[in-house]
Amino acid sequence: MKVRVDVMPRQGVLDPQGKAIGHALAGQGFSGVEDVRAGKVILIDLAETDADRAKETAKKMAEKLLANQVVEDYHITVL
Repeated sequence: MKVRVDVMPRQGVLDPQGKAIGHALAGQGFSGVEDVRAGKVILIDLAETDADRAKETAKKMAEKLLANQVVEDYHITVL
């Protein structure tokens, strides 16, 4: 079973990569971009057939390794 873990900086946390992307977009002529937040997407293929167990396993992975819970939030989707 595949799971997707989206990890994003928490609101209020400085996001220099997002700021740099926003600045570059403005420099390329894309007007109207008010804010950019940059995160990461992690796709994991698990040897699991139960969606609830797959989500719980991905949650443990996110909390232990994939996301820094002090400055990042995560969202899990079972695909």
